[in-house]
Amino acid sequence: MLGTGFDEYKLIAGASVRLFGLLAIVAYLMKIDVARGYILLAFPLGTVVLVFSRWMWRQWLVSQRAGGHFTSRVILVGTLASSTHIARELNTRLGAGYLVVGACVTAGEVSSHLPEGTVPVLGGIDDVHTALDSQAADTVVITSSDSISPTRMRELSWSLEPGRHHLIMVPRLIDVGGPRIHTRPVAGLPLIHVETPRYEGRTQFTKRAFDIIVSTLLLVLLSPVLLAIALAVRMSGAGRVLFTQQRVGFNGNRFHMIKFRSMVVDAEARLADLKASAGNSVMFKMKNDPRVTRVGRVLRRFSLDELPQLFNVLRGNMSLVGPRPPLETEVNEYAHHVHRRFLVKPGVTGLWQVSGRSNLSWDETVRLDLYYVENWSLTGDLVILWRTARAVLARDGAF
Repeated sequence: MLGTGFDEYKLIAGASVRLFGLLAIVAYLMKIDVARGYILLAFPLGTVVLVFSRWMWRQWLVSQRAGGHFTSRVILVGTLASSTHIARELNTRLGAGYLVVGACVTAGEVSSHLPEGTVPVLGGIDDVHTALDSQAADTVVITSSDSISPTRMRELSWSLEPGRHHLIMVPRLIDVGGPRIHTRPVAGLPLIHVETPRYEGRTQFTKRAFDIIVSTLLLVLLSPVLLAIALAVRMSGAGRVLFTQQRVGFNGNRFHMIKFRSMVVDAEARLADLKASAGNSVMFKMKNDPRVTRVGRVLRRFSLDELPQLFNVLRGNMSLVGPRPPLETEVNEYAHHVHRRFLVKPGVTGLWQVSGRSNLSWDETVRLDLYYVENWSLTGDLVILWRTARAVLARDGAF
């Protein structure tokens, strides 16, 4: 889908590598004298400029779609529950280009609108064409097929006007990235093949090499900032500059995570009295936590207290991007499926941090972390790091 996902950036990087590789081969075979300095400069600079220009166009496209332009007008077809869920998801991502304008409900208690309140119910499956015409819609999205027979589904597909109407099926499997999904028609059946995620070999080496290179560069560049923060923390009151805490990481192994101290010395002793008053069902997060020092409040607002975790990255305990490293007390409350977070190293930043931070519920946090685990890519890490910088400056959800 144009304007969403990371595939566009991957294609740009891949095309740039192939172009310069072809140029190098032609120059070698034809004995053409090409300045190496030009190649070394043009390749990275050209790739960055291309990616940035595409990103700028995306921002424009997303803003236009948020205003209702360049979008597909969608009629949902399925049960009340599934249609409500898909409507809610699409309406929170208007930049994807799907504007839900109506629903034809096949099962469930029907009223004038879906429970989320803004999408009108326009009848059942037999009323799809009337709904398309009345709402000037061009796309039919099947949110669930349980109550629709294969014959009726095929008839609906045949009845749509070619070139004007489009049909989209929503599978039950959610939170799976595009590169892992392949549709292969077999004997007239559109089989969806979903590759299982792998965390070994080249994938693991690439991520580790990226972590070492970037964390080393950041530590060198930020060394004056680290020194200034350490001095500010030391002068803020009694207690050590660095705060260490045991966390659970890769494969369930324990490690000591490093942070700049942002709380008073007896913060852990006062935790029990505050725990019942804030946080979601598993993680404790409290706005205006009285244990946070004045310097610590500034550090937390801009996530500067997390910078020493770059040393954890160099040690191999953590990665630059990954799920949040939990406390052992939190792990004891995990449901079985949540342990999939430990298939990768915990990160200094992650998908949940750039999607709402402490404003998110526990279920939303888990869903985002597991989505990252299931769909990791180097391009995705770069996008998350970029979004981290924006989230830190926005300061929303930081406490």
